Amino acid sequence: MKYFSTNGTVDSVSFKDAIFKGLPTDNGLFMPEQIPRLPSSFFDGISELSLSEIGFEVISPFVDGEIPNKELKKIITDVLSFDIPLVEIKENVYSLELFHGPTLAFKDVGARFLARSLSHFTKQEEKKLTVLVATSGDTGSAVANGFYNVPNIEVIILYPSGKISAFQEQQMTTLGGNITALEIDGTFDDCQKLVKEAFLDNELRIAKNLTSANSINMARLLPQAVYYFYAWAQLSDEEKRNAVFSIPSGNYGNLSAGLIAQRMGLPIKHFLACSNANDTVPNYLWNGKFEPKPSVATISNAMDVGNPSNFVRMLNLFNGSHSNMADEITGFAYTDENTRKTIQQVFALTGYILDPHGAVGYMGLVDYQNSNHVTGIILETAHPVKFNNTVEHEIGMKVPLPNHVKSTNLEKKSISFRNDFQEFKNFLL
Repeated sequence: MKYFSTNGTVDSVSFKDAIFKGLPTDNGLFMPEQIPRLPSSFFDGISELSLSEIGFEVISPFVDGEIPNKELKKIITDVLSFDIPLVEIKENVYSLELFHGPTLAFKDVGARFLARSLSHFTKQEEKKLTVLVATSGDTGSAVANGFYNVPNIEVIILYPSGKISAFQEQQMTTLGGNITALEIDGTFDDCQKLVKEAFLDNELRIAKNLTSANSINMARLLPQAVYYFYAWAQLSDEEKRNAVFSIPSGNYGNLSAGLIAQRMGLPIKHFLACSNANDTVPNYLWNGKFEPKPSVATISNAMDVGNPSNFVRMLNLFNGSHSNMADEITGFAYTDENTRKTIQQVFALTGYILDPHGAVGYMGLVDYQNSNHVTGIILETAHPVKFNNTVEHEIGMKVPLPNHVKSTNLEKKSISFRNDFQEFKNFLL
């Protein structure tokens, strides 16, 4: 399997080179040259397979033997060592709980797979890597946990000062070791721009052997396709025929992974792209114009992205056609006020606690179901305890910390930085 750049001006590369480089040198994003369709026999027996067995069948064609199957199975079993349950909120509305991993967010899946894949290759070559990652919240903590104490890998996390939750900040700034957190005076888009500039700087890329752990890295994105298959497998036969996925969306890696799953043969009826005030992609779906804008701070902060990187992958999957994309994806956008009311109302009516991101996905699904008779699955991307100030205010009770996560009062260790590329470059060098 080879991976090409969406900008199309550089040669295709192997899986290993794609995840080591993170970004192509022409500032595009890597995409697989083919998306393999899985055989009908796989779907016939999918309900009998474990999460890790589904994971191996989905991921192995993209790795294509570069990691031996025996080792790849071990990696995937380790990555997917926690459950991803499908929970019914009410009739025809399910929540796919992606927050049962170590940092309580869906990004644990991709970050753990990327860390273990890179570790496999670096152990073979004794090669040192610097991982750069920009985060609007959950990516940073998932990457920090996934890469903590991995030999030969240094991790630099950039996050916007004052724009993530205290729980998220604690998870990524208290580890130390090979994890360094940079607190940037700016927005997530500023952090993302600094990372992209670093990859385009030849001196930096060569001196520090840079790679990325954002969803711009294929090894972060591909494993996210797995849980679409796993969710679908948990539905009844009748529900399977009419399933839509509602995806709270920021940088659109999760939605891109769902589209890849669909092209592998998963019969997803429709996708809902649900955003907060950062509505660049819903606007494109509505009017055909992609107009990036500065990001706006909201209570669903992991979605505070004004210029989503993975939109170019979505365009590529639809051959640049707005009409084809709009046929398969419906866009929605909601205010913080909408989000707060939904958290409150869903808890009052059903007892289910949504986080501010899942609430956005829930609103999109319910609005879509008003005119479409479908079974809907929202991706509940983070545990509500990560946003306890918001959630507890709306539901009137404390959100309990999951048993597998320990509260910590460790000292925050971060370095304050201006939004200045030369200063950032000098620090890295």
